[in-house]
Amino acid sequence: MAIAAEMPGTNLDAPRRYRSVRTRRILAFCIDYTLVLLLCIPVSIVVFFLGIVTLGLGFMLYSVLFALVALPYVMLTMGGSAQATPGMKAMDLRLARLDGGPVDGMLALIHTVLFWAGNVILSPIVLLVSLFSPRKRLLQDFLLGTVVVRRED
Repeated sequence: MAIAAEMPGTNLDAPRRYRSVRTRRILAFCIDYTLVLLLCIPVSIVVFFLGIVTLGLGFMLYSVLFALVALPYVMLTMGGSAQATPGMKAMDLRLARLDGGPVDGMLALIHTVLFWAGNVILSPIVLLVSLFSPRKRLLQDFLLGTVVVRRED
């Protein structure tokens, strides 16, 4: 089955687009979640003051603080025009749809939620799938019809 190109003159079937993608994807993940953890610091300060103003009710937001920061981070960056998070940009990667359409914020959000849910339920399987996939795709990539490729800028 041939894969549609996401832009004129760009081919998702080219082997060079997948060279060292798995390693770069892991490094991009580390960069992105370091950034998310750093962004959690100012948000936790806001939650602290919100907790004081709401007489303690706002403190419950600490239980979902990471998700409150990570989900918009991924939705706005990977779902943006670059179709990549800052970590993916640093590693010269981008998310592409196999049908050639653009990656929007909702697809990026679902991609992230499936990644985390898959790791909670099927932890080793999600990552092992990439060892046997010719395009080094993860489980959520198969489910959503996406692929992570090296950018050709």
